[in-house]
Amino acid sequence: MKKSSNTNWKFQTKAVHAGEAPDPATGASAPNLVMSSTYVVPANLPFSAEGLNDEMPHIYTRWSNPTVAQLESKLAVLEGGEAALCFASGMAAATGLFTQLLKQGDHLLISDVTYAGVREYANEILPGFGVQVSPVDMSNLTDVKEALRDNTKLVWIETPCNPIMRLTDIAAVAELAHSVGASLAVDSTFASPVATQPLSLGADYVMHSLTKYMGGHGDAMGGVLAGRAKEIALLRQKVGIHSGAVLSPFNAWLILRGLPTLALRMQAHQAGALRVAEFLEQHPKVEKVMYPGLASHPQHTLAKKQMKNFSGMLTFQVKNGPRMAEQFAEKLEVFHYAVSLGHHRSLIYYMDTKDLMGSSFKLTGEALERYRAFAGEGVFRVSVGIEDPEDLCQDLEQALG
Repeated sequence: MKKSSNTNWKFQTKAVHAGEAPDPATGASAPNLVMSSTYVVPANLPFSAEGLNDEMPHIYTRWSNPTVAQLESKLAVLEGGEAALCFASGMAAATGLFTQLLKQGDHLLISDVTYAGVREYANEILPGFGVQVSPVDMSNLTDVKEALRDNTKLVWIETPCNPIMRLTDIAAVAELAHSVGASLAVDSTFASPVATQPLSLGADYVMHSLTKYMGGHGDAMGGVLAGRAKEIALLRQKVGIHSGAVLSPFNAWLILRGLPTLALRMQAHQAGALRVAEFLEQHPKVEKVMYPGLASHPQHTLAKKQMKNFSGMLTFQVKNGPRMAEQFAEKLEVFHYAVSLGHHRSLIYYMDTKDLMGSSFKLTGEALERYRAFAGEGVFRVSVGIEDPEDLCQDLEQALG
């Protein structure tokens, strides 16, 4: 069977076929799961990963693996990148990029609201290596421009950001980052490539927690960085191999199983989230709803410009959130009261502003007020699954009381 270059395929076709081909030995149509840790190879191959190149066969699964390689090829195509590198988790992908690009004396400009684990690593670990870190509201371009320095090497954004659903203009921040010679990396986990393709907007790297929408079933952990082939090859050689934070072939196989339905699932996630958001916005016990697909979202215009799909993530506020969290955990039947997101089932979790300020974000003054404009004293972060939206609304109605 001829292998297509897939250059002109539409997204849904790429999601099914990119990076895959029938097995030449068996004719198997589905991707193989190769669990071998080592491979029989010709003599005289280098023992060190320093000699690794694209022409070499698979030698050791920490270096490369056939199943993981298929996933990396597919992810690169879906993001419009030249190459991709998978990691054991989204956190491993993020910290791997930090390790590769930042050294003593360098400056990292990071969104003041981003995934808590990434923010905590930037707060607590990077300064110990002599890296200067500045958190900034990435939705405010004036603040971004003023925070850039001559030694800024990396700008890290997340859009929509976790957990408050604030957006960042990727193209505008890319232009600012490149003006000082810095790279731009975008955590696009909340959006998925169905909604946003940051590389096409000027980003140098795009990161995903594959655990979320990419896998889609809540049963496989992984992460990925996509970008230009040269940079990804360096990441593989210097960080991916030497850190050892590689993706399990079994998890890669599970994620490969989920990707063909990504576009279909994102349509269902968006439709369900919009219905739930509209229901909550009209509920007397709900004080505020944040969903990029609602006209009431303060950055709805940017969302329409930058996102082809508004995704399945939203937040809402109620009075006495901690008490309502206990009520939800006890009464919800369709929703699972649990962390994480992007699964086929709907999840909900309360995120207390005071707790996040003490542990992760540590915002004060005007920055804290900007956060509260989106989150108040706390928000319920909702990951809308693919259940019938009316069942989700009824479940929330009975739990709200």
